[in-house]
Amino acid sequence: MKNALFSFFILATIGLQAQHSISGTFMPAKDYKWLIAYHLKPGTQNYVADTAVQNGVFSLKIPENSLPGTYRLVYAVPQDEFYFDIIYNGKEDISLAFDTTNGVSFIASEENLSYNSYIKKINSIEQQVIKFYEEGKTDEQMFENIIGQLKETQTSFDTKTDGLIAHQFISANNPYIPTGYESIHNYVKHKKQNYFNSLDFKNPILQASSFLTDKIANYVFTALPLEPLTQQQTENFIQNNIRKVYYFINGVEPTFKLHIFYTIWAQAAASTFNKTSDFIYYNYLKALANETINQDIIAKIELHNRLRFGATAPEITWKDGDAVQKLSEMEDAKNYALIFWSSGCSHCLRELPALHSKLKNNESVRVVAIGLEDEDITWKQESSRMPHFEHVIALGKWESEYAKLYDIHQTPSYFILDKDKRIIAKPEDDIAVIKFLERN
Repeated sequence: MKNALFSFFILATIGLQAQHSISGTFMPAKDYKWLIAYHLKPGTQNYVADTAVQNGVFSLKIPENSLPGTYRLVYAVPQDEFYFDIIYNGKEDISLAFDTTNGVSFIASEENLSYNSYIKKINSIEQQVIKFYEEGKTDEQMFENIIGQLKETQTSFDTKTDGLIAHQFISANNPYIPTGYESIHNYVKHKKQNYFNSLDFKNPILQASSFLTDKIANYVFTALPLEPLTQQQTENFIQNNIRKVYYFINGVEPTFKLHIFYTIWAQAAASTFNKTSDFIYYNYLKALANETINQDIIAKIELHNRLRFGATAPEITWKDGDAVQKLSEMEDAKNYALIFWSSGCSHCLRELPALHSKLKNNESVRVVAIGLEDEDITWKQESSRMPHFEHVIALGKWESEYAKLYDIHQTPSYFILDKDKRIIAKPEDDIAVIKFLERN
């Protein structure tokens, strides 16, 4: 119960910073080489500046015409994973320190120091509430003292950040504060009921940050009953939470609404809540993508759905003499392995023969090797060395039908299927293929 309560009660800190210049350090120094700044806008971001990180030290100049708001600092790839956000008000230089273990801390910046101090204090007090309930306490005076601290902290930061950009985030994060002692079930119920009270979904400052999407995702995936749930029950509650979110954001611009639902979809997909990700796509996202003329999102989702775990592998056909063979019609194996390779790929020429040697006497596994090729001469020579594999040639290499169908960007790439041709694994190399098959 502790983890569920902690996730629902407390909003994770959003990194914030930016201005005339942003300077500081990255540690360990050897791990960081470059820094890029983007200005966040509702559902998108614009490039602002970049700089080298030399021996762990950097100084990034923000152009004079840059507008106040939330800025994103990207320090590695993929960019959507390695970043932190900062508040830039156009009036102050920002100094910070970043390290791999503890993340970002601010040395100079009234905006960011104020916001981060608020988050730390409000989270610390809400952890006291969690601890109170976890320990089964019912002391009303103790509870009221904790809630008093919560109210005093919120009021204090609301007052002293008046006029700062940070104030808009602090005010929007106003937590549920009961008027007196409540049982844990009533507290959770009332917290859910009041979760959106302070949020202005049309506020452009809040939209141009991860704040609203973080708050919404937090509600969708953690505002759940306290008792243990099956995955189906969990997904049912999550879908009900999504319906409530749709009600609250109904008046926002379609582009921002699309951004919110795509964020929720991505988290559901990453958690393998496939019924929920489909629910989001078919009930909200597809229509929003069409309305905003954003076919890229539809393509990304359909690609994910086509290749996700549990999906039936897309059809592959090939000629065996005069007969046409199909992946879907293969029989009598416990598992099927699809290998996308190329006769000009040195890794492939090392891994495939080794895999062939280990699997040639394994009757429970059948292998289909799809050669992504520009011509068939070398492919015929190399494939003939592995007679126990079924061989398919896909001319056009990266632009071939099967490279696109299976989203192949490197060779070799592996897919493991169950007896019904459903995707159950995507091993990284031939050794991982063998290990998976031995466990399965």
